[in-house]
Amino acid sequence: MLTLLKEAKDADIPAKYVLFDTWFCSPEAMLQIKNIGYDVVGMVKKGDKIHFRYNGRMQSTPTIFQAAKKRRGRSPYLLSVEAEAVKGEQAIPIKLVFVRNRNNRQDYLILVSTDVNLSEEEIIQTYGKRWNIEVFFKMCKSYLKLGKESRTMSYDAMTAHVSIVLARCMLLSLEQRRKIDKRSIGELFYVSCDELQDLQYMDALIMVLKKLVSMITEKWLFLEKELNAMLDSFLENLPDLWHNCLNRCA
Repeated sequence: MLTLLKEAKDADIPAKYVLFDTWFCSPEAMLQIKNIGYDVVGMVKKGDKIHFRYNGRMQSTPTIFQAAKKRRGRSPYLLSVEAEAVKGEQAIPIKLVFVRNRNNRQDYLILVSTDVNLSEEEIIQTYGKRWNIEVFFKMCKSYLKLGKESRTMSYDAMTAHVSIVLARCMLLSLEQRRKIDKRSIGELFYVSCDELQDLQYMDALIMVLKKLVSMITEKWLFLEKELNAMLDSFLENLPDLWHNCLNRCA
């Protein structure tokens, strides 16, 4: 794992966080990944084997949960505390977020982030993206022969095999996106959004002008011809964007 992360960092892959479940989530792994240059968002195993420094002493996650004050009401999480991941002389600040287990409302799960500036909601949302990664690997293993097509022990050959599998996955995803996914058709989605924004902008301009005309007619007496000449002069002196929008409305 660390070798792959170092190669990703050397290749300038624009990633902020490394996501994983309890299998890799230990204080030692967090420190090593932080030293490479990535932050960690993961799930901590609940038990007495993994300890973090909280309130000046090393404690297990169940002990921290029992000692800290829980949130009341319908909060998306039960508890959030800042602690430290410690290995030898090294220590980094972390944030522990305790969330309710959806499969067992009496139980809880523990998320951790080495980026303490993330809010609890952002930590939960970021970790939730890991499920898409799990589905991706399941598809690659079950349908695209990841791990079965090549039996080599060479690291370079394994890297090439994985690259071929990922290329297959990208081609299938692109084909699915073009033929099955109906969320948008090419640029049509973005064009529609732009048109809606333009309409809202023009509606706002019309409301401003109507208010201007209403105030003029209430406070001063003008002939219709004079009022129209005044409005035409006003429109001619507007910026081109506003002028063109109002002409389209007219």
